[in-house]
Amino acid sequence: MKVLQVTSTSSFEVLDLPVPEPGPGQVLMRVEAISTCPQWDLHLRHNEPMFVGHQFHYPYTPGQPGHEGVGTIEGLGPGVEGPAVGTRVCAWRDQGHDRQGCYAQFVVMEAGNVIAVPEDLPAAALAPLELAMCVGTVFRMLKEMDVIAGRSFGVSGLGPAGLVAMQMARAEGATKVVGFDPVTERRQFALGMGADRCLDPTADCSADLPERLQTSVDCHGAKASVESTMDRTSDVVALFGVQREDYTYALRHGGIRLCGYKGHFLESAQYALDLIVAGKLNLAPLCTHTLPLERYGEGIDLLEQRKALKVLYRPWE
Repeated sequence: MKVLQVTSTSSFEVLDLPVPEPGPGQVLMRVEAISTCPQWDLHLRHNEPMFVGHQFHYPYTPGQPGHEGVGTIEGLGPGVEGPAVGTRVCAWRDQGHDRQGCYAQFVVMEAGNVIAVPEDLPAAALAPLELAMCVGTVFRMLKEMDVIAGRSFGVSGLGPAGLVAMQMARAEGATKVVGFDPVTERRQFALGMGADRCLDPTADCSADLPERLQTSVDCHGAKASVESTMDRTSDVVALFGVQREDYTYALRHGGIRLCGYKGHFLESAQYALDLIVAGKLNLAPLCTHTLPLERYGEGIDLLEQRKALKVLYRPWE
C-alpha cells in the first residue's frame, strides 16, 4: 500500500508498505480521502513545535500528520463486533502521532476512534469531521452555558476552525455572526458562507462595530488575537486556538468570562455529524483543493501561501 512519510522539513516520500493487520479492539480502514490539518502540516514543515514541550523528529511517523480521514471498514481485529465490514466511517479522534496516520491507502484505527457516516455525502463534506468535533466540544460547552441563542457572536480567525465555528453559531441561533481576520480573502470567503459581517481586527472597527459582541470564540490562539477578542466581547470568550504564550486579562476586561477547550469527545463528533446531516454545517467548501498523495508537497505549498484552506488528498488516485 502507499503511505506518505515526511522525511525532513523540505522532503517527503511515498512508501510501499504491507497492508497492516488490525489487532484486538482495532479496525482496518481503507482510506477514501484525507484532509490536511494546516496547524500540524505547516508546523511539521518548519519544525515548529505545536505546543509548549512538543518536538518533531524526522523522518516522521509514516502516514502522519494525517488524522482527518474518511473511508470504509475493510477488516476487524479480534473481539471487535462493529462497525461492520463495509461501513463508511470517519476518524473522529487523533490517535497520536507515534502511530501510522491516515496519509495512506489503509490505516489501523482503534474501533472506538471511528464513527459511521452517511454513504451519500462527498468525501470533502466528511473528512474534516475531526476538526468539527474539536470545535463542537467548545459549542457544546457554550450551549450548556446558554450563551449562543439570541446573542451576537464573534469568531476570531477565519481559517477552517473559524469557518466551522461560524456555521455552528448560526445553527445554534446566534442573531448576528461577525468574523475577524486580517486576510482579505479569508473575510470574503466567510461572507460567502453566511457571516453577517467580517472585519479586519488590526484596523479600527469602532465605526462598524459600535457595541461589543456578547459571546466570542477565538480560533487563532495568538496573544494579540485573544486580547483583541476580549476587547470586543461583553460576556463570554471561548479560547479554542492553541495557546503558546500567556494572555493578559486586563482591567478593561473586567466582567468577561473565559472558558477553554476540554478535549476530544465522541459526543462532540456526533454533535458535528448531526449538524452535517441536517444541512447546517457544510465542511466541503473548506477543502479548496484536491490532489493525489504523491503531490503532498504542492498542497502544503498552497497552505503556506494561503491559497488553500484545506487540501483533500485521495490516496488511490
